[in-house]
Amino acid sequence: MKSMKVTAIALIAIALLLITAGCTQPAGTTTTTPAATTAPAAAPIKELRIGYQPSTHQLAHTTAMEKGWWQADLAPLGVESVSDKVFPTGAPEMAAMMAGELDVAYVGAAPVLTALSQGLDAKIIAGANTQGSDLVVRTDLDYTGPASLKGLKIATFQAGTIQDTVLRNWLKQNNIDPVKDVTIVGMGPGDAVTAITAGQVDAVFLPHPSPTTIITQGKGKVVVQSGEMYPHHTCCVVIVSGDLIRNHPEIVDQIIKTNDKAVAFNLQNPDEAAEIYATKTGAKLDDVKKSLHDWDGDWNSDPNLIVDPVLDYAAIQYELKYLKSPLTKDQIFDLTFYK
Repeated sequence: MKSMKVTAIALIAIALLLITAGCTQPAGTTTTTPAATTAPAAAPIKELRIGYQPSTHQLAHTTAMEKGWWQADLAPLGVESVSDKVFPTGAPEMAAMMAGELDVAYVGAAPVLTALSQGLDAKIIAGANTQGSDLVVRTDLDYTGPASLKGLKIATFQAGTIQDTVLRNWLKQNNIDPVKDVTIVGMGPGDAVTAITAGQVDAVFLPHPSPTTIITQGKGKVVVQSGEMYPHHTCCVVIVSGDLIRNHPEIVDQIIKTNDKAVAFNLQNPDEAAEIYATKTGAKLDDVKKSLHDWDGDWNSDPNLIVDPVLDYAAIQYELKYLKSPLTKDQIFDLTFYK
């Protein structure tokens, strides 16, 4: 019995010692447990890298870049420099983004879908333009309707791009097999313009200002505009990396605001916007101005207006076997930033 009392007293003493130690922890200190440990802060973005293509579809980027708006608007957020890189079409542009070489891209919505299906960590956050591409045939050809294209060689952007997707879908809607009835070859805009002017292809389906360039050289004529093929179809969009969305939402907010500002400027000042584009790309100013007068395109930054057409592209690309499975809205878009 005496031994049991001694043991009990010893246990009480140990408990009191532990309690006292807890109560006498030095002032101003806290006990950190693994569950309370916070994740390390994301590394700041010092340079923002933007991809784009030489097309008036993406004129918002050209205007914002040449006027210095990207740099000025993002500097308060710690971005020290903004660089851009031009790509002939969306396919190599998306390959560069998948390789981690771009943070932001102005690109057709269709190649975005292909890249997302292959694991690209990015989302569409804003629009850039709708419509704005033309089917141009050689001046010596007699175009009487879609059926008259049978047997011809048509140059357009590579498989999985907007132009390729819209063209193939339109041919199928007109009972023309895009594989058996015509020959479609993938080219960048410069190569395609050279090909039709040299008589190496019979027709091209390209975004502006390339159709106007061909027409002014007397080498082609517009027979169908893309808005006739697919009314009000989305073309180019703005996408940002998943890293920016997750770790730098304030930069994503500003990208949207600057894009909005550039779109509004271009709509109100098309001649000045044309001058900016011609200076940056080396295009002929008269061609660019005529292109903006003749095209059926439009600039619009609201991503909510393009959801249905882009989801339609996903279904079309799945039917064309470009995608293994259709993509959902949440897999493609992040609409939470657009106000």
